[in-house]
Amino acid sequence: MTKKIQQAFRERFNKEPLIIGAPGRVNLIGEHTDYNYGFVLPGAVDKRIYVAIAPNGTNTVNVFASQFNESYSFSLDITSPQKGWMNYLLGVSYHIQQQGKKIGGVDLVIDGDIPVGAGMSSSAALCSAYGFALNELFQLGLSRMDLAFIGQKTEHTFVGVKCGIMDQFASLHGKKGHVMKLDCRSLEYEYIPFDFPGYKIVLVNSMVSHSLAGSEYNVRRQQCEEGVAILQKHYPDIKSLRDVEPVQLLQHQAELPPVVFDRCSFIVYEKERLLAGCEALKKNDLATFGKLMFATHEGLSKKYSVSCTELDFLAECAQHITGVVGARMMGGGFGGCTINIVQAEAVDTFIQKIQSAFNGLFRITPEVYVTQIEDGTNILS
Repeated sequence: MTKKIQQAFRERFNKEPLIIGAPGRVNLIGEHTDYNYGFVLPGAVDKRIYVAIAPNGTNTVNVFASQFNESYSFSLDITSPQKGWMNYLLGVSYHIQQQGKKIGGVDLVIDGDIPVGAGMSSSAALCSAYGFALNELFQLGLSRMDLAFIGQKTEHTFVGVKCGIMDQFASLHGKKGHVMKLDCRSLEYEYIPFDFPGYKIVLVNSMVSHSLAGSEYNVRRQQCEEGVAILQKHYPDIKSLRDVEPVQLLQHQAELPPVVFDRCSFIVYEKERLLAGCEALKKNDLATFGKLMFATHEGLSKKYSVSCTELDFLAECAQHITGVVGARMMGGGFGGCTINIVQAEAVDTFIQKIQSAFNGLFRITPEVYVTQIEDGTNILS
């Protein structure tokens, strides 16, 4: 991909580019915990967005997107969202300048192999790659965490998605052979070893688009906040569900509407699962970690109600295929992928069995992506 994008850039702009690669991410455990200020456990993967870039001495950004075969130019003076995917670049350019940093016009070519709509955060990777590239070209002195916040602000203000910080953080901070335990409240993080050469991370796409995810996401946030408000009457120190212990929740179950109790219990126990999962990984105990993933799926489906028939079928099916240590739905829900940890030698059989079973029931063959944990955003040439 590096050679291909370098060639495309030379042909279009007739000069030598700087090439940056920013990975997509998976989250192994810790779902819907970010907006409850809990923990997440993402890792960067070996699928990337690539940016070839060079300054052009003007005030204009000229972009060619290889995947869409589209070109576009915009002025660095634009301060409001426009139409389409360009908003990711507009937003990053705008927010960097808002921090008092001076950038100039650039020519760039974008390409990538992160499947769009698979929940691997191709949009966060695009913001990371472009922000990282500007930081390098113009020696802005921004840290990786600064760039993550710029990507997040771009999603909030130019794209209109109120995302947490996990996707941008993971793309920029990834480390081969490790996942990252990120505290979404303090933003402190710790690298946890995840070095299992005999295993692959396999994503299976339910082929259902997340049409409900946006509206239902906001409903879940409100339900969690409602639970916190009730519990705060007894425990004034509680700021979010992150601060709630299982025993406190159970003691006041009668005061919570049943649906609110279910939502809160998923989040409270998901924190316990994530912390137990990190301990298991430190001991190289993948079997225990896998069991926690299955338990998370069960909670997301039954207690948090963000799964769908197709995701439930994929997670259930995976449990009965040899070589699978753990599986669950990944991401906001109502569609997207399941994440499976599968023995490397069993991957081909796994793919064949799960595609065939899914096709037998839903009359569509799910796409499958085989990945592994890699380094974060970096200069490639």
